[in-house]
Amino acid sequence: MGRPDFSFIILTYNEEKHLPRLLNSIKELNAPVFILDSGSTDNTLKIAEEFGAKVLYNKFENHPKQWDFALKNFDIKTPWTIGLDADQVVLPELFEKLKNFKDEDIPKDVNGIYFNRKNYFKGRWLKHGGYFPKYLLKMFRTSVGYSDTNENMDHRFIVPGKTIIWKDGYIKEENLKENEIGFWIEKHNRYSDLVAQEEIEKRNKLRTQSINPRFFGSPDERIAFFKKIWWSLPLFVRPFLYFFYRFIIQLGILDGKEGWIFHYLQAFWFRLIVDIKIWELKKKNDRA
Repeated sequence: MGRPDFSFIILTYNEEKHLPRLLNSIKELNAPVFILDSGSTDNTLKIAEEFGAKVLYNKFENHPKQWDFALKNFDIKTPWTIGLDADQVVLPELFEKLKNFKDEDIPKDVNGIYFNRKNYFKGRWLKHGGYFPKYLLKMFRTSVGYSDTNENMDHRFIVPGKTIIWKDGYIKEENLKENEIGFWIEKHNRYSDLVAQEEIEKRNKLRTQSINPRFFGSPDERIAFFKKIWWSLPLFVRPFLYFFYRFIIQLGILDGKEGWIFHYLQAFWFRLIVDIKIWELKKKNDRA
């Protein structure tokens, strides 16, 4: 096939376990690949060079700002850009859609395309608990889509105008480093600092949502709607409610022991740690 109408951007930091897997899944698409690294000390940069990717460096502060830097500093010539994480893989159904993709086939008022993520934890696909289907805006018109820097941790791309959803445009996400639970806990302990600070700022009207919350809107507008409800719930109560909702109402219980570990840690433990840190920050601010 000839040069396609899209380019890939990938963020990396010590991704020698993941990067070959991702680059091999998109190699036959013959698309330009741009990698923004934040100081890898393993074989990440060597792997990027072997696959012919263009690499830039930027010191990491958080994911939204890293994506913002990538979108502003890579010279993308194609009409569309795809932003992927290093621990993601393009699955065959999405590969076929991209192989046949032509800019001229997309209505001019459509600026973004949602892919459908299959999330894996400890080797198991999490089909329940609200984790599938999971639509992520990953493809957008170059220079039209941008990174939502109003978030500290959750990165998302935003586009004005219309979007479409590729329900069978599957990406697989599996962070192999998280097979060691110590890595998962350490990582999410760091994330909890960012989320707690972000919520304090939102409670104090110092930070707002970039996306209009709408229950019947796009996948991201729907998430924004539920986030607005989340922030109104009482601290320490909401982790119990959320875990019950994920594990029982959304049938996370059917995801086996791997699902039990994941849903408990992600829906309850992590949210409880965030609430404790919000409580501590509020007490500290009150004393100040």
